[in-house]
Amino acid sequence: MATQRPGFARADTDIPSSDVGHATSNDIEKEGASPEIASISSDHHVFDAAKEDHFGEAEVISDAKGVLTHVIHVDDDPSLSPWTFRAMFLGIGLAIFASVIQEIYYFKPQAIYVSLVFITVIGYALGELMALLPRTNAVFRFFNPFPFNSKEHAFILIMASAAATNAVSTEILAAQRLYYNMDPSAGASIFLVISSQLLGFGIAGLLRSILVQPTRMLWPINIPVVSLIETLHRDKTENRFRLKVFWIVFGVLFVWEIIPEWIFPLLQGLSIFCLARQHSLTFTNLFGGSQGNEGLGFLSISFDWQYIASLGSPMWLPIVTLTNTLIGYILCIVLFMGIYYGNIWRSQDFPFMSQLLYDTSSNSTVFAEYNLTAILTPENFIDQAGLKANGIPYLTGTYVAYLITTNMGCTATLVHMILWNWDDIKQGFFFLSPSNLKKLLQLSFWVFWKGGKSKEEHKREVLENPKMDPHYKMMVQAGYEEVPNWWYANVLLLSFAVGMGTIYAVKSSLPWWGYIVSNIFALVFILIFGAQMGLTGFQFNQQPIIQMIAGYLHPGKPLANMYFTVFGFNGIQQGQWLLRDLKVAQLVHLSPKSTFTAQMLGAVIGAVFNYIMMKSIVTNQFKILKSVEGSNVWSGQNVQQYNTLAIAWSIAGDLFSVGARYQWVTISYLVGFIVPVPFYLLHRYTKIRFFEYINLPIVLWYMGWLFVGVNASIGSYFVIGFIAQFYLRKYKPGLFVKYNYLVSAALDGGTQVMVFILSFAVFGGSGKSQAFPTWAGNNGGVANGKNIDYCMYNSANG
Repeated sequence: MATQRPGFARADTDIPSSDVGHATSNDIEKEGASPEIASISSDHHVFDAAKEDHFGEAEVISDAKGVLTHVIHVDDDPSLSPWTFRAMFLGIGLAIFASVIQEIYYFKPQAIYVSLVFITVIGYALGELMALLPRTNAVFRFFNPFPFNSKEHAFILIMASAAATNAVSTEILAAQRLYYNMDPSAGASIFLVISSQLLGFGIAGLLRSILVQPTRMLWPINIPVVSLIETLHRDKTENRFRLKVFWIVFGVLFVWEIIPEWIFPLLQGLSIFCLARQHSLTFTNLFGGSQGNEGLGFLSISFDWQYIASLGSPMWLPIVTLTNTLIGYILCIVLFMGIYYGNIWRSQDFPFMSQLLYDTSSNSTVFAEYNLTAILTPENFIDQAGLKANGIPYLTGTYVAYLITTNMGCTATLVHMILWNWDDIKQGFFFLSPSNLKKLLQLSFWVFWKGGKSKEEHKREVLENPKMDPHYKMMVQAGYEEVPNWWYANVLLLSFAVGMGTIYAVKSSLPWWGYIVSNIFALVFILIFGAQMGLTGFQFNQQPIIQMIAGYLHPGKPLANMYFTVFGFNGIQQGQWLLRDLKVAQLVHLSPKSTFTAQMLGAVIGAVFNYIMMKSIVTNQFKILKSVEGSNVWSGQNVQQYNTLAIAWSIAGDLFSVGARYQWVTISYLVGFIVPVPFYLLHRYTKIRFFEYINLPIVLWYMGWLFVGVNASIGSYFVIGFIAQFYLRKYKPGLFVKYNYLVSAALDGGTQVMVFILSFAVFGGSGKSQAFPTWAGNNGGVANGKNIDYCMYNSANG
């Protein structure tokens, strides 16, 4: 056993601590590892790391515990404190920055997420800058009490991460302004956003013993972030060159991003096929994709990292997940082209891609949007007489295909998790056991404010539990005080009460019982989909199934549908992100109480600034956000999708029920329950590994991937992903582990900072936009009736 540094605690493990071990392309396949863990470990970059001081062979890790004890050091210095002015100041500042930029990204033509690795490196740079202040007197020591440490860094990261979301509640507030001529008061709106964010926080906290603390809940998405924090704080001399590489790449991308974003937007999606044939809508649909809802972007090339890494850097994605994604992507192209050119559901009478509702009078030359005001009463309920007079609205064929494949994937995930991971999720239902139901009848159970188990009881249970994460065991052994469950229970109850009040204050039309049901779904789905994300790193979109349930519970009430979704779907999404960050805190050994503080502050700050930015963007870009294509800079496609589903599911009996026009949207839920079973049985009885690694829920979700947004970047996404995860990982493992994550973070960082600046400086984020002069590389896009990649523009779009 290597000698420990003074002041460091170490878990009681039999893993040598002298070297950080790493795995290669060999899979985690021993000692009963689940297929999810196996598929992650065989292909995720963090398990393929070479030794830090060699570009040579790698050591193999055989199970999840090996990952957590080899890739990440299981040692700690409990004397390091995150409770400094510096950590609080930078945490609040970066929380504001992250929430603002994430809300800006929400109104972009492609979904983009703020990178945690980017926040990690920026937080480190700012922390080290403040650490340069002298400590000559009490005032300076207040601002700089000691060298910037890993606990401060983690505190900053978790606060900023909790804020780096676009709250679903801002979607409905935007939809009310865009489509319902409603503008709830700022006070009620902010309380709505805060309560919807903290409900998921409370639920996630109460489930942390199931979804965070066990070893098997690896949350692989976090390993690069945790590894980076370790790298930055363990030996600065060793990492000097790596940080130099980071800043060089960061600076290059910071300057470069001005070119594809503003000066030369043709580089966002360059299609050789469209340049060769500029007067074919078929080419536009298949090869175009540089603007929102233009086309599928097949074989296009993108030089804009903002769009290439819009759903997360491909340099991080496990190769099995990347392969399943590629299969889904190819099937998506086949499916969408087949539905449109087969004219299924009158597809050719509507745009190839759109999230709006269309009138029955629409045709291939003039796309007639459905007049929503004609079927809504003054109270924003569905007017049956108006619906009868105007006819049942239509959806585009590609959007219907997206709903079908997503719905199948959603229920397939439930079955997949039960078949492959029942042992991991069944603990979430422990409260239904007879012994626990009996406890519900005892008065002592409800006196939760007394604190529950004693510290010694909790410590003994954790240390004797072989399923617990070694890092969590080490923290308990070192005396870190756990957050009592009643803290999370109080947050849950308080936010529940505030949410109940705000749904009436904003005239949501959602009844009290519907509000309660939405929160019950959030609780159950956080357990199921939280376990999925913890095991596989893949997050599924549950919004369609939540809106379907809302539609059948509240027929004829589109606003009630959207508010049900705010608390149902947003609770799930927010809960998953907060669980992810709880795992980060556990792996970097940040005390539970400081983690709780950081997440609470971050969630509240994010909610407030989400609302402020939404208000500003909707006011200044109102017309563009309501258009079908938007522009290459701004798009209302997320709000359009949200509102379309709310209206559509409010008339589910006429649109989606069995016998209706789009019956397969509902039937697909039932089909999804069956889809994973054959592959599971084939694997169980044949032991053929192919069936183990094909993840049908992922394939199904990506079969609807291209229904919206800028798709010209997908080809570049796969090329970069396979270069990093196959070539570099397999043939240059040392180079891969030293620079792959760092370069990816630098690409994210330089891009996101410049996009943030451009959004306000030239794209009209807070006022009038400033277009770059028109030239061959910038033809003006939709504003001039063109697609920026020179594919034929469909004039029927308006």
